[in-house]
Amino acid sequence: MQVVINRKRRRRKSFLRRSFRLLLVMLLLVSGSAVALLSYTRMLGPPNLEVSQTTIIYGENGEIIGESHSGQNRFPVELDSISPYVIDATISVEDRRFYDHLGFDPKRIGGAIIANLKSGAKSQGASTITQQYARNLYLTHEKTWTRKWNELLYSLQLEMNLDKDEILEGYLNTVYYGHGAYGVQAAAELYFDKPASELNLAEASMVAGIPKGPTYYSPILNEELAKNRQWVVLQSMVANGAITEIEAAEAFEVELVPTNTRREIGEKIGPFFNDIVEKQLIEENILKPEEWQAGGYKVFTTLDPHMQEIAEKHIANELTDPDLQIGFVAMDPKSGDVKALVGGREYGGKGFDRAVEAKRQPGSTLKPLLYYAALENGYTATTTLKSEKTAFLFPDGDSEKEEDYYWPNNFNGNFADDYITLIQALAYSDNIYAVKTHYSLGFHKLAEIAQKIGMQSTISTTNPSAPLGTSEVTLLDLTTGYSAFANGGQMVEPRFIKRVETMSGKVIHENPVYQEEVLDENLTFILTDMMTAMFDRRLNDYTTVTGGSVAPLLNRPVAGKSGSTEFDSWMIGYTPQIVTGVWSGFDRDKRIDTRNAQVPKQVFAKFINEALKDELILPFHQPDGVVAVEIDPKTGYLASESCPGPARVSYFIPGTEPQETCPKDVEELEEAIEEDSTAERGFLKRFMDWLH
Repeated sequence: MQVVINRKRRRRKSFLRRSFRLLLVMLLLVSGSAVALLSYTRMLGPPNLEVSQTTIIYGENGEIIGESHSGQNRFPVELDSISPYVIDATISVEDRRFYDHLGFDPKRIGGAIIANLKSGAKSQGASTITQQYARNLYLTHEKTWTRKWNELLYSLQLEMNLDKDEILEGYLNTVYYGHGAYGVQAAAELYFDKPASELNLAEASMVAGIPKGPTYYSPILNEELAKNRQWVVLQSMVANGAITEIEAAEAFEVELVPTNTRREIGEKIGPFFNDIVEKQLIEENILKPEEWQAGGYKVFTTLDPHMQEIAEKHIANELTDPDLQIGFVAMDPKSGDVKALVGGREYGGKGFDRAVEAKRQPGSTLKPLLYYAALENGYTATTTLKSEKTAFLFPDGDSEKEEDYYWPNNFNGNFADDYITLIQALAYSDNIYAVKTHYSLGFHKLAEIAQKIGMQSTISTTNPSAPLGTSEVTLLDLTTGYSAFANGGQMVEPRFIKRVETMSGKVIHENPVYQEEVLDENLTFILTDMMTAMFDRRLNDYTTVTGGSVAPLLNRPVAGKSGSTEFDSWMIGYTPQIVTGVWSGFDRDKRIDTRNAQVPKQVFAKFINEALKDELILPFHQPDGVVAVEIDPKTGYLASESCPGPARVSYFIPGTEPQETCPKDVEELEEAIEEDSTAERGFLKRFMDWLH
């Protein structure tokens, strides 16, 4: 009997020894595996922590006019720029043992496994902050064992290569808070219109509760559920020793009203302008395409949100034809800063921009370029040419062939059939005067001036109709060219971007203002003064001034020129503060009617008045090299009581101004006609007719 008992004892001892040895081997294997796993994750080095960030585009006043992101609105900030309340609330509700574990919490995992086995589903999670950060960076949110294993590996890699504060900072910058807001900075701005550093306890506890279910716990969508979740967060903070019961109760009683002031994803001020900014950033190699996609920049632009709003309002009011399209540009003539831009009646998402891409015939808006060249070559405001139906022989044409002649026409076939002054020719937009000047100066002069003022469009040097706008240009190009007239002969380049910074404020690109003196200051001022005549209805004669319909809308000195073709209508003009160009027409070959042709002038005048209503009413700067003379614009003589037209102050280079007044009687007039053997001053005969 004793022998049997001893044998059983020996077998038991042997089993225990084998079990102990097996357990020891298993522990060694587990420990070795753990050491190997930790060593492996350590050897892998720091993981890739890059996530797409939001790039913010600012207007000139600091207002956000656009954002770029890959569907994740995110503004990373450093941990010390996050409210301590947010940090305490997040740790308390998400992972109280965050600073004590190696990326996973065995106790929580065990509890979650038991709960899931009991329920027969993966209904309960035990993810730590590190695991959630790993999931935000690399994984999906599906509940599978494979994903959990990968999550564990990534968590260990994070823990072995980063310190706890770096992990916490990364988590708070990547977690989703609803409504397209990723990261606590975006959430703070979305819900409370303030940076994350300024969130108080009540706000922080509300925000910290959202990631568990952004759809359910958003205070914008469901205030009651959000408050319930806030209470859970506050009690977690109490349990974790972060706050007291009294502080929790007081925070819970604070009434929170979410602001939701951030724009919806994709909503922009001046969307056509935003597209140009993005295009320039990449095409000019300021940012590489992959850098733009990654985001994390601040782009400071020239857009004036207030002017943009005014432009869009008046465009919407004037575009009554559903098919009529429009282009609009307003810029500072001194800097080239583009203040407002509209590329079409509606924005379709990086579609065709009619302000910068559409090449159309500009009509008579090219005439000021021609007349500047004329001033360079001895013309003055009182130079006269005859306005009558005229045939012009094409260069290299055969004078014996009728088809080799060019017959320009005036609007509605109105001709003076007499001599008119240059100032009248501009005010009436007389085509005969323009073509005669074009032939007189040489066809190359118009193209040379266009090139001088920085226009990129090619103006024909062989076509007799070039001053009537038969060469195609873009609205931005022509408006930029007019800036040289408004800026005293200084050419500028259109500027959309002022500078680009990283989110930390490091300047990586600056775009200085570019100016170059290309025109004579005195002649530019003389031309500008003549260009104000299109709004001077006192000059109405055999036809009316082209800006008469909108003259009552203008309450300050404005210079400009309109233009029209069968398919296009234009208005380009300026004050000392701003130059504005407007085009309207149809995308297809459809002729523009009289009503639609008025749209650019109406938009131009109404925009100028409202955009500058709080600005000083300034005259154009008169340089020292000109003299002011009161003339009769109808005859070109010095103004006197005997002149037929209303007096008007015009400007001249000293020595080129008129020296004589209108003849006082018929006898004096007849003598003047007889002395004028060239008949170049044909208005003398017209004046005699007026006397009779």
